[in-house]
Amino acid sequence: MKIICIGRNFHGHISEMQQEKPREPLFFMKPETALIRAGLPFFLPDHSSEIHYEIELVLRICRLGKHIQKRFASSYYDAVAAGIDFTARDVQRECIKAGDPWEKAKAFDGSAAVSGFVPFSGIKDPGNLEFHLEKNGKRVQKGSSAEMIFSFDELISHISKYVTLKIGDLVFTGTPEGVGPVEEDDLLDLYLENRKVLSVRVK
Repeated sequence: MKIICIGRNFHGHISEMQQEKPREPLFFMKPETALIRAGLPFFLPDHSSEIHYEIELVLRICRLGKHIQKRFASSYYDAVAAGIDFTARDVQRECIKAGDPWEKAKAFDGSAAVSGFVPFSGIKDPGNLEFHLEKNGKRVQKGSSAEMIFSFDELISHISKYVTLKIGDLVFTGTPEGVGPVEEDDLLDLYLENRKVLSVRVK
């Protein structure tokens, strides 16, 4: 099982990070060990003093696929979840400055939280799927699939040019503006269409 993550897919987040809009979808990967097992908290890692939350919509791949055309892409994912791409921002900055790969900022153990999946058959409008994150009861991020620079289908088509998608793979589709730090004892609540789907305690 692969965890494929998309970067810079919302204009607001690109602006807050002072980056440029990508010409094509940017993706990187997390290992399976990045997943937080159900019911467990997020443990702050020792190698960073600045961990940020990034809420994202997560697609579940349901078919084996390679070189998928955009017009067929929707048949390769069947459900959506809310997830958090935890990021060691201080480590990421250092890696970017040095021109080094930054997996240790994104792919460390426990860096991916994912809610239960909701079948797309139960989603009213996948093209305008709203989601948001509350930190200690205060809304800090909100977004919609309608605001994405690259749509679900464009992402699946692009990724499959380079990487074979397999059943059970997960695709994090990018985060909106409002990313920020977490501290010990913070509570992160994730919502899909105003329904809470996951709570993560920081330890």
